[in-house]
Amino acid sequence: MDAVLKAIAEPRRRQILRLVGEREMAAGEIADHFDITRPAISQHLKILREAHLVTERREGTRRLYRAEPETLAELRTFVEEFWTPGLQRLRDLAEATETAASTRAATEDDKETP
Repeated sequence: MDAVLKAIAEPRRRQILRLVGEREMAAGEIADHFDITRPAISQHLKILREAHLVTERREGTRRLYRAEPETLAELRTFVEEFWTPGLQRLRDLAEATETAASTRAATEDDKETP
């Protein structure tokens, strides 16, 4: 997981993942979306490949890349381990705040009733 997190820490690599997540693309086609050199794109693709975030398929002289769904699913599971408890705590806090506000409102109504 460390290699995956390190790989997606770079914004251009996240953008490459978005591109190849939609459809398989050649390296040159990916490079057309950026203002950096093709060798730089190749280095980004190498890091993504080594982290198993993309796969490479050769078709003649072209190399085609696509996102690796299994690794992305593992990443999602990893992130959800942190996200889900945080959301639960937020929900609990919101419910407690709502309950406290309702209790205060009811108490104030009781005080106003003669």
